[in-house]
Amino acid sequence: MTKKVLIISSPYFNFQNNIANAFEELGYSVHIETYDEPIHPFKGLLRWRHKFAVNKERLRAKSRAKYDIYIKDIFDNYRPDLVFIYNGSILLDQRLDYFRETSKVIIWMYDSVLRKGNERCKEHIHHADKVFCFEKKDVEYYKSIGKEAIFLPSCCDTRVHYPNNNSERDIDILFVGVIYTSKKRQEYLDYLIAQFQDRKIVIYGEQIPFVKFPLKCLLRRNRKIYKNHNIPPYMVNQLFNRTKVALNIHNEQSTDGANPRVFETCAAGAYQVCDANPYIESLFQHEEVGLYHSKEEMVEKIQYALEHNMEAQAKAGYELITSNHTFLTRVKYMLSFIEQ
Repeated sequence: MTKKVLIISSPYFNFQNNIANAFEELGYSVHIETYDEPIHPFKGLLRWRHKFAVNKERLRAKSRAKYDIYIKDIFDNYRPDLVFIYNGSILLDQRLDYFRETSKVIIWMYDSVLRKGNERCKEHIHHADKVFCFEKKDVEYYKSIGKEAIFLPSCCDTRVHYPNNNSERDIDILFVGVIYTSKKRQEYLDYLIAQFQDRKIVIYGEQIPFVKFPLKCLLRRNRKIYKNHNIPPYMVNQLFNRTKVALNIHNEQSTDGANPRVFETCAAGAYQVCDANPYIESLFQHEEVGLYHSKEEMVEKIQYALEHNMEAQAKAGYELITSNHTFLTRVKYMLSFIEQ
């Protein structure tokens, strides 16, 4: 009899579909439910209500209660063997307990549970069969309160990110990622632009959101470089294939883990220059990726890569990541803990 998995996920880079593909490859029947936060659905009138609400937490609580009824009906009708939750910040603890009466529950946290706004997620570990975390500091936190979580960083889907050998590398330096929420990224990117004024730099991601800061957005600097909007994964892959150096700068919350770009860049066959932390240094031990510890070292690594052929390093990075760090290998690993 075919096993069934219910995937409950935020729309985080459409990763719920990548996870679904892995489960389907393993013979599971899959149903996906994608939620919004801080309220569901976070669009239209509800989005504006949240923006101007006097008591935002009260509105969020009402939204979670409505979603709780909805997801219970989905669960009861589908009757899955496994509930796979990607972050799951909208879910109530008692609903997780209800799931576990007849199903196994796995949670994979891509956001740190120590990040502001994720306080509720800390408690989910008491109501799941297994919890996996992108960040080692989360594992250490849970250990400090007598709970076991397992470190499991992000990965890639080789059907989404892959080399296209027909592309010309006409972009010198590329960065893709949200900017306005990270002072580190703002500082490093501004420094980068100042150091490479004679190079073609392309930066995708929200720099100054128009909805939040309309005037500041209209008057922003370096408009030709900062595109100020997000792009879908297939476009990211196209850009990686046109890029000589793909720059990665982690958000401040990531101190001993890896963001998705670490894996996606290598899977696309691009040469990556990335900020170092203990996990990333353990992952790339043979210079497959240029690792830096300061913005000055970042510039040095990029300059070297622009002046030398880095195809051998990029190929080594590709082979390392696509062999061991895909959604299929991750899902297999997680299932090994509940199928014993």
